[in-house]
Amino acid sequence: MIQLNPDITELDPVEKILREPVSASRVNLFHSCRLKFYFRYVLKLNKPTSPALHVGKTVHAMLQEWSKQRWMGKPADSAILLSHFNEHWQLSLRDDPVSFEAGEEETERNKAWALVEMYLRETPIPVDEKPMGVEVSVETDLSEHGLPSLRGVIDLVRSNGEIVDFKTSATTPNEDQVLHRNELQLTAYGLLYRESTGEREKGFELHHLVKTKTPKLVITRHAPINEKQKDNLFRSIESFVAGVQREDWVRPPGLQCSSCEFFHECRGGAL
Repeated sequence: MIQLNPDITELDPVEKILREPVSASRVNLFHSCRLKFYFRYVLKLNKPTSPALHVGKTVHAMLQEWSKQRWMGKPADSAILLSHFNEHWQLSLRDDPVSFEAGEEETERNKAWALVEMYLRETPIPVDEKPMGVEVSVETDLSEHGLPSLRGVIDLVRSNGEIVDFKTSATTPNEDQVLHRNELQLTAYGLLYRESTGEREKGFELHHLVKTKTPKLVITRHAPINEKQKDNLFRSIESFVAGVQREDWVRPPGLQCSSCEFFHECRGGAL
């Protein structure tokens, strides 16, 4: 069983990771590439934000603002959101600079706003529907299963208990592949929702804002989690903890390597 220590600032990076709550994203990253996990969370190698990532973060922030305004009973129209968008774009670039090619910033900025405008037109969520929660940070104790605490941030919980996760994508998602790839994350969200509310989630919706020439919204739906999925989540966390304890940073070379931000460190033998 992992025992949490409130004062972990002086621990070495591996021990600190083992004493912190886990998230589905960390567990997923570890199982997809342990060396990438090592570079990001043990060595803490910082990589500049790419234009695509900046667009994704900005769009996500605007959808969060849209949801927050509805939660406050003050639905924001596109003009209000555009003002927030312009401010956020500039402030985030000041805090986290992005290296754009000539003329690229304007192109990416227009692309980001086009995605937001498209979502406001096509979302199935009524503008006057008050969310149950927006950007909800939840943590639950899994010590009875011999595991560390589980933590997650849920983008949106609708009034009916349906969990919504926003994603930007460069290509049209395949439903089966999307649900398979995101199953661990959705299972974690479902478990966190149940532990915090005492109720069963209604289901899940992944809202994909696709960056095609004409932006479009693709929604994939997932039923409430079942016991098999919960067991798989627990086993994945158990495997994660065991691998980190062994400091097992073996890389699995594959097609995904060419687009990895740590490609050069991996090829250069940073270990």
